Amino acid sequence: MRNDGDWLTKARLHPLDVYWITKAKQLNSHEDEMDAPSGVPVIDLSAAPGERSAWGRSRSTVYLWSIVELLLVTNPWQISSGLRVSVLRLFGAKIGAGVIYRPRTRVKFPWKLEIGDRSWIGEGVWIHNQDRVVIGHDVVVSQESFITTGSHAHRRDMALLTRPVHIGDGVWITSRCVILGGASIGRSALVTPGTVLSGVVPEGRIWGAPTSPRDLGPRFRSEGAPVYE
Repeated sequence: MRNDGDWLTKARLHPLDVYWITKAKQLNSHEDEMDAPSGVPVIDLSAAPGERSAWGRSRSTVYLWSIVELLLVTNPWQISSGLRVSVLRLFGAKIGAGVIYRPRTRVKFPWKLEIGDRSWIGEGVWIHNQDRVVIGHDVVVSQESFITTGSHAHRRDMALLTRPVHIGDGVWITSRCVILGGASIGRSALVTPGTVLSGVVPEGRIWGAPTSPRDLGPRFRSEGAPVYE
């Protein structure tokens, strides 16, 4: 049986070539170990229950919305906030007066979305609402934030699980936050950048930290001046 070390020596390869050949063999060996059965179960995703129960509309409506969303909502060349809001309303969203809705945004199911008067939805915001999402009036959802109502039964069969999200009046969700299903954010609370949030946030509080969100204090001073600027 050939010894790989002898073969590499006799081939008179450059030391760097020998190094990379050896690393490749180690990687292949590691992958073989990873593929070996370990006793930890794997859920067969082909048997996972479908998500159509969350659609709330016919297949044709959902497919039509996916096309309209791409052309008139997500499209960065479509700069009209008014047109974007009108299209969302046409597909069942309840959107108040004076709402500003920026380009590159996405909405999973507009018929499960409610936004109050004068709210701002920033560029790149994705509302993945397989359940109801209610956003109050005078709310700011800043750039690249992600609101999702869905999860999966990860210990059972990966069936879709959904919980609604409620964002109170006057809330500011700053950039690149992740708001998870079941979140309820109180009136005029502020969520700091990059925060992953679930559960309840009290009204008037600053809430944040990406790894372990916590109460960072009041948003407004007693005389009404903002603390966070």
